Amino acid sequence: MAKVPAAVVAAGGLVGGYAVARWTRKRPLGGAVLAAAGVVAARDWQQAAGTKTAVGLTGAYVAAFAGSHPLAKKVGAWPAVFAVAGAVAAASWATTRR
Repeated sequence: MAKVPAAVVAAGGLVGGYAVARWTRKRPLGGAVLAAAGVVAARDWQQAAGTKTAVGLTGAYVAAFAGSHPLAKKVGAWPAVFAVAGAVAAASWATTRR
């Protein structure tokens, strides 16, 4: 079975976490999705590029989640989530490609 790239896992965690929280109306459930994807992505980042890179990308993942909230007030919820997910995916791809 093909391995899913960490960039896809991270972006999917941000989008999926928001979708689950919104559609179930249970924010902790969305947070669980966000956290689970973050753990998987962080492990993959560490294996692909080392601990320093994994820490930096994990920080970017958390900052993207936090930053999507004020951004959503300006552009709307879904555009904000897609924007930060794309930014994290791009950063992940740029730092871990081989």
